[in-house]
Amino acid sequence: MDTPSRLAGPPAVVTARALARRLGVSQSMVSRAFSPGASIAPEMRARVLRAAEELGYRPNVIAAALSRRRSSIVAIVMAELTNPFYPAVLERLTAALQAAGLQSLLFTVPPGQPADSCLPLLRQYHVDAVVITSASLTSAGAAEWLGDGRAAVLFNRTAAGPTPLDSIACDNLAGGRAAAEALLAQGRKQLAFVAGRADTSTSQDRERGFRAMLAERGLPPPLRVEAGDFSYESGHRAARSLAGRADGIFFANDILALGGLDALRHDAGLRVPEDVAVIGFDDIPMGAWPAYRLTTLRQPVPAMVARTVELLQARLGGTAGPPTGERLPAELVRRGSA
Repeated sequence: MDTPSRLAGPPAVVTARALARRLGVSQSMVSRAFSPGASIAPEMRARVLRAAEELGYRPNVIAAALSRRRSSIVAIVMAELTNPFYPAVLERLTAALQAAGLQSLLFTVPPGQPADSCLPLLRQYHVDAVVITSASLTSAGAAEWLGDGRAAVLFNRTAAGPTPLDSIACDNLAGGRAAAEALLAQGRKQLAFVAGRADTSTSQDRERGFRAMLAERGLPPPLRVEAGDFSYESGHRAARSLAGRADGIFFANDILALGGLDALRHDAGLRVPEDVAVIGFDDIPMGAWPAYRLTTLRQPVPAMVARTVELLQARLGGTAGPPTGERLPAELVRRGSA
C-alpha cells in the first residue's frame, strides 16, 4: 500500500504573480528584484528576496528570456577539444561570461567542418551570440547569422570573406617572426616549420611571419612539413622526417612540438637544444613540465577573453561600432628546448 508521502505529488510551484500578490507589489517589481542592475530600491529588493525564500519561489529564467526576447546565452563553438589549449580557453571564457551575467552553451563540430552546420541548432536554443574558437564560419553563414540581429566573435581566428566579423586573436604573424628571430639569434642555420591544419588562420599566419623574417634576413625559406592536424602523433611523425635535416624547428603549436621533442630525443637520438632547437606556440601547461621544458610563444589568453566578453556586451547592448579585428601580442617564453 502506498504511503501518504508517495501519494503526494510534487510541491506546488510558486509563481511570480503569487509572490507579487503576497507582497502587494507588481509582478514587474518581483522581476526587477531578481535582475542584477535593475532599478529597484535596496530595501524593496531585500523584502522581495526574503519573501521568495520563505515561499520557495524560484524565477523561471527561460520564461523570462522568452518574454524579453533575449536569452543571455552565448554559444561557444569548438572543434579541437583534444588540443589542451582549448579546454583552458573554455574554462576562462565560461567564467568570464558568467561574471558578466551571460551563460554559455558549448557546441562541437568535427575538425575541418565549418560552424555553419551548428547555426540551425543555435537558433533553436535562442542564443544571443556565438564565439567561434577552433572552427571557422563561412561568409554565407556569417551573413545569415548577423542578419538575424545576433552577435558573433571569432576567438583566435581571423575573418575571411566579404562579411565583416569581429575577431580577437593573438598576433600570430608577429609570433612567427619572433620564433624565427629567436632561432637565428642562436646561430641556427637550417630552419624548418611544421604546419598544422592547412585551413586554419593560426597556422597560416605563424608560418607567414616565420618565412617573412627569414626573407628579410636574405635567407632561404625553411624546410616545411605539413602535419595535417594539431596532435601529438602528427608532431611526432613530422619531427622524424626532419631529424638530421634541420637544426631549428618551429612547430605551429605546442602539442605538435611535444610530439616532436619526443621523436627527436627518443627516436632520432638527438640532443635538444644542442643538436636541434625547438619552439612551439600557445604555452600549454604540459610545455612547462620538466620532461619537455618547451620554449614557446605564450598567447595572451586572459586579455583575449576579457576583450571578447567586452565586445559581446557592446554588441548585445547596441553600443559597438564597426566590426573590429584586434591582434594582441604573444610573449616568447624561454625554457630548455631553445
